[in-house]
Amino acid sequence: MTMMRYFSTLLFIWIASLNVSAQIRTLALREVVDLAKEQSIASKQAVTQKKTNFWQYRSFLADYKPQLSLNGTVPGFTRSYIEVVQPDGSISFQPVSYNNSLLSLSLSQSIALTGGTISVQQQIQRFDDFARNNTRYNGIPFEIGLKQPLFRFNALKWDRKIQPLKYQEGNQQYLQSLEQVALDATGYYFELLVAQVNLQIAEKNRSNNDTLYKIAGHKLELGKISQNDLLQLQMGLLTAQKDLASAQQAAAVASLKLKLYMGTRDERELELEIPMETREFAVDTQIALDEAFANRSAAVGFRRKLLEAERDVQFAKKENGLNASLIATFGLSNQGSRPGDIYISPQDREFVELQLNLPIMTWGRNKARTEVARANQEFAQQSVEQDKLTFEQEIFTQVTLLQMLQKQIKLTKLADNIAAERYQIAKERFILSDLSVTDLGIATQEKDIARRDYILALRDYWQSYYSIRLLTLYDFEKNEKISY
Repeated sequence: MTMMRYFSTLLFIWIASLNVSAQIRTLALREVVDLAKEQSIASKQAVTQKKTNFWQYRSFLADYKPQLSLNGTVPGFTRSYIEVVQPDGSISFQPVSYNNSLLSLSLSQSIALTGGTISVQQQIQRFDDFARNNTRYNGIPFEIGLKQPLFRFNALKWDRKIQPLKYQEGNQQYLQSLEQVALDATGYYFELLVAQVNLQIAEKNRSNNDTLYKIAGHKLELGKISQNDLLQLQMGLLTAQKDLASAQQAAAVASLKLKLYMGTRDERELELEIPMETREFAVDTQIALDEAFANRSAAVGFRRKLLEAERDVQFAKKENGLNASLIATFGLSNQGSRPGDIYISPQDREFVELQLNLPIMTWGRNKARTEVARANQEFAQQSVEQDKLTFEQEIFTQVTLLQMLQKQIKLTKLADNIAAERYQIAKERFILSDLSVTDLGIATQEKDIARRDYILALRDYWQSYYSIRLLTLYDFEKNEKISY
């Protein structure tokens, strides 16, 4: 019976250990970045914005394709009294009751080169006079028309230059948004990792201080240390206990932040791996600049802003001068008592109209509008030049920082190993009564600082790594453009 209880207890402990391990989820930096790109709210917003950009561009393209439309008034019934002027000049109110229906089928095409519109249409009209029991038909079997602005601003021409840039800018912005997600996820990852490392340090320090305090108690009885040294170790133990409580709270908050950003409701406790630096790779500043100006949405935005400023100047010039429109149509028309009569020997139908508007006295308003547009264009050029300089400076800074951090990590890692080894030696010397409490405290602080410095150096490196990807949309490890 005793043996059975023994095995039952072992089985219970084994199952409990499995349950505890099952409640921990171990994640690496790359996994967190991938999860954030797949399921975070920020990544979903980026996908939605990309869809919006796509359909906006599709709408723009549709404006340059033939448009088929059916217009009509069916029915157009009226029953009322209308005034009718008599031969002697008097007015008589006569009753009317009729239906006037109209259907028109038209096909139109915008002309981007000239800004005009060419159209083809067919029309039929039915008039029912109920008071006289009479029905008549009127129609246009065929008509071709042209509406052409003259000396006016051509919006279609400028849209063909600007809208493709907006579409390209939106697509590049999508890539940037995902790289920004990677950068933000890295920040949350290391916030939790630093908190977990601080928690590990705090747990280790509390355990070590507790052990050393007990050892110091025996040394005090043997007269090998003073009461002051014992009290100092006791204060160290109390401080370690407070640090442990603070570290536990900070780790819990950082874990919640990371989970929320990743968009996961997993209740398991996260345990993060310490990421190693990637293999050393060179980042040529000129290549980084070239790729940034080729790939970044901001670079596309520079060209778009200059074109928009130039467009606004042209608009101010054209709309402030002579504005004219030529409207011309040619077709066939007929009427009859039956619908088929419309198509029997139809007559020519022509319409030509030239509309114009020429400002004569505006008291300088037109010139002022043009000068405002020119000033805005000049300001846009200056802003773009300043943005380009800032853009180049940011890339240069990140390239230099990344190369420096690649070396920095090796130094901090070496310092971490040395400080850990030195602390272990100091701890053993203290146990053998060969080291003072003060020197042991110094070794402990140096160990903790070196460990934190190494983790922070890793954080700075990986944030710089993802920053240079964000700024250039180029993967320097694989030597290829970033795409999703």
